[in-house]
Amino acid sequence: MKVTEKEIIEWMSHPRSQEKGLRALMDTHQSRLYWHIRRLIVDHSLAQDVLQDTFIKAFQNFHQFKKESKLYTWLYRIATNEALQQLNKMKKMQKTDEDAEYHLQNLTAENASATGEEIEIILQKAIHTLPDKQKLVFTLRYYDELPYEEISNILEMSVGTCKTNYHYAKQKIEEYIKTNAEEID
Repeated sequence: MKVTEKEIIEWMSHPRSQEKGLRALMDTHQSRLYWHIRRLIVDHSLAQDVLQDTFIKAFQNFHQFKKESKLYTWLYRIATNEALQQLNKMKKMQKTDEDAEYHLQNLTAENASATGEEIEIILQKAIHTLPDKQKLVFTLRYYDELPYEEISNILEMSVGTCKTNYHYAKQKIEEYIKTNAEEID
């Protein structure tokens, strides 16, 4: 039986049913949030850590959830902020580009058995070269297929800015793929 967002909110709002609400929240949104985070972080174990931090923050701060937006929009905002914090930590530790390249090379070596997988790896490399805002907008729009209005709410930027960031991200990705097409062959 599928649990509704309304039921989750109701359970999370009452101390006696908070644990049940948290389990339902995790069951409902865990997979989507994981892949959103994973596309930003790349590393599986770090993405898992960020996902766990996301649910902890959501649980601790549920009282701040204003029922003006959808629950998953609020969760995406938390997940995005947690992922950005992790990326900033990685930058401070001077690991970003070298580490990401290392992980992507490992991904290539381990998983490049099929053409579709090779194309996905090139796409991930291209996405990883984008500035953070473009990367966020692109992944939310391309992979999660969210409308610009929801992306705008999640990232707290105007719809026009989201569209512009997506447009530039798409152009840069296309250019990256054209430049690195020999990797696909």
